[in-house]
Amino acid sequence: MRFKATKGTPRIGTEVKDATYVEAAGWGKYRWWRYVLGLMIILFAWMVVANLASALVALALGGKEGAAALGRLDFAAFGPVGGFVVSMAGFPVFLAGILIAVTLIHQRHPRTLITARKQISWRRVGHGFVAGFVPWVLLGGLGQYLLYPDSFSFNSDLKTFALFVPIALILTAIQTTTEELFFRGYIVQGASLIWSNRVFLAIVSAVIFTLPHATNPESQEGGWIGMFVGIFVGTGLLYAIVSLIDGTTELAIGAHFANNIAYFLLFNWSGSFFSAPALFSISEYHARFYDITSLVLIPVFLAIAYKVFKRDKAAEPVDS
Repeated sequence: MRFKATKGTPRIGTEVKDATYVEAAGWGKYRWWRYVLGLMIILFAWMVVANLASALVALALGGKEGAAALGRLDFAAFGPVGGFVVSMAGFPVFLAGILIAVTLIHQRHPRTLITARKQISWRRVGHGFVAGFVPWVLLGGLGQYLLYPDSFSFNSDLKTFALFVPIALILTAIQTTTEELFFRGYIVQGASLIWSNRVFLAIVSAVIFTLPHATNPESQEGGWIGMFVGIFVGTGLLYAIVSLIDGTTELAIGAHFANNIAYFLLFNWSGSFFSAPALFSISEYHARFYDITSLVLIPVFLAIAYKVFKRDKAAEPVDS
């Protein structure tokens, strides 16, 4: 299938060579009802079919008892690795819903959710990973250990950890990329048909990103302050802003993966929804520490992303 990427560009009033991923909202088939239909398909895949996928995995791993455990959201019943797999099982389905909406409903390349260029800049994704991983580990991980050493315990089951590493890398990459394609990609593009103002787009994306994360145990522990600082500002708003500045979601994809993989492999809170056999388990969630850390990480992340690393030079836009 060949995708006609340039349709709708005159409506936006931007030359194709100057296009960002936001302008790609007007490529292919872009009428408002297509975005509504696409959103319905994505939400059905995410809310219904993804839950069915998790149930099937739970049933395969634990039989009827596994299905009952999933109903109680008792992921610990599947073991340290199995629980992680069950909790992540729905994201490939969520991703499939996004791909179906973009390719079949909008008839454009899924790459346009990331960039308007012919190729994804994996170098820029790497920049986002480094800018997200290094400060998070030093401030969020090491900093917490220095302040609250008694809450840390080392995972001595290195065999389980070794088995978990490749599983975590693959499933986390699917999870974080899927969320970026939806919250910073599809949502921002659809909202741009209403108003292309960057502040509006960033806020809409951050609000919608916060809503499904509001029920996470971390959010419950941190209260509304933690939800606002850590999820709305420190993740949702930050990733939306850098995507709008860069004109691609590459930085956000790398940073989101860095944040989650560090959490799953290095420092994992035992009460987390995504409980994982990380190298270090944290027994107590220090909400205010995470709030302060989130605020400190924002300028550090931006400094690394835009001072240490330079933005890519303009490349050719998508034309097929």
